[in-house]
Amino acid sequence: MEESIKKDFIEELNTIVSAQDLQNLKSKYIGKKGLITEKIKNLGSLSPEERKIQGKALNELKNFIEDLIKGKEIEITEKEISKSLRKDFIDITLSGKNYYFGGRHPVNETLLQIIDIFKELGFTVEEGPEVELDYYNFEALNIPKDHPARDMQDTFYVSEDIVLRTHTSPVQVRVMEKKSPPLRFISPGKVYRCDSDVTHTPMFHQVEGLMVDEDISFANLKGVLVYFLQRLFGQIPVRFRPSFFPFTEPSTEIDIGCIICGGKGCRVCKQTGWLEVLGAGMVHPNVFKFAGYPEGKYKGFAFGMGVERLTMLKYRIDDIRLFFENDIRFLRQF
Repeated sequence: MEESIKKDFIEELNTIVSAQDLQNLKSKYIGKKGLITEKIKNLGSLSPEERKIQGKALNELKNFIEDLIKGKEIEITEKEISKSLRKDFIDITLSGKNYYFGGRHPVNETLLQIIDIFKELGFTVEEGPEVELDYYNFEALNIPKDHPARDMQDTFYVSEDIVLRTHTSPVQVRVMEKKSPPLRFISPGKVYRCDSDVTHTPMFHQVEGLMVDEDISFANLKGVLVYFLQRLFGQIPVRFRPSFFPFTEPSTEIDIGCIICGGKGCRVCKQTGWLEVLGAGMVHPNVFKFAGYPEGKYKGFAFGMGVERLTMLKYRIDDIRLFFENDIRFLRQF
């Protein structure tokens, strides 16, 4: 009987090709309700002598089957691993895929260069809120509610007394309220105005700067800004023109020699040979009053610049909207 079972088992084992089929075969012969298991359970109905002989033969048969099943498990596992390796084979000698790595946006790149240059001059960096009180955005900068200079800036109003800041100059007032001179810092950040065309966007970046001490003069202003512009654009000519800003007096606008035509005159510089890049001036005494500084004790200068405009000039970009369209062909150039 045992020899017949062994023969049948071997024949079935030779046809097994999967782990699931092998498990089914194992259950059929030595599982809880398997053929060998049932025969072992029925040994109690035999005489002691027969039970001893039959029990030994069944145990030997069970061990034989278990050994063959273990061997078959190893064989099937090795075949599956080999098949998987062939299927998932990777030829490491082949050329890899081309991946395009990201980089800094040209506006961010220019902004970081601006910050680095002013840090060389000992300026620190200060920040302030983008949703600003009308008081800090206008009044504390010598622009009361009825001042015509408010018409120079198309403002987004959140409420009557809250605006999206139109410049980063409010940071200057906030810092002066908390700190006493000497002060030397810049305030980079986003600003907002109701304007949109090839040279203007509703949101853009500015860098404002302030330097305050007891003996600051216009010569300091000129030295700092000429150094900055020539570090950013190279050895270019720089000129200062009289202008007007409510928070500075005297005020000036700063031009650089046109980097497109070299000062000869072109469409970009409107045939003048010059490009406006900065606004600046000596801090108005009224601004010091709002900050709570003693009258007449301190002097200082302030300046402001649009980062997008400087970036357009630096990289010769003719449409500001390219900065915000996320066209990968454009961005890869930087």
